[in-house]
Amino acid sequence: MSTATFIDILLAILLPPLGVFLKFECHSEFWICVLLTLFGWVPGIIYAIYVLTK
Repeated sequence: MSTATFIDILLAILLPPLGVFLKFECHSEFWICVLLTLFGWVPGIIYAIYVLTK
């Protein structure tokens, strides 16, 4: 695991949409993460970590 991946995952835990935005910008992954985070913080975190590690 590289340092960049570690920082991405740390951001995904603290602010899920921000972590996804820094990697994918305003594509569908970002908007899905925003929607899931609005439904609940935990679903946003799970999705963000999944997207960043796939």
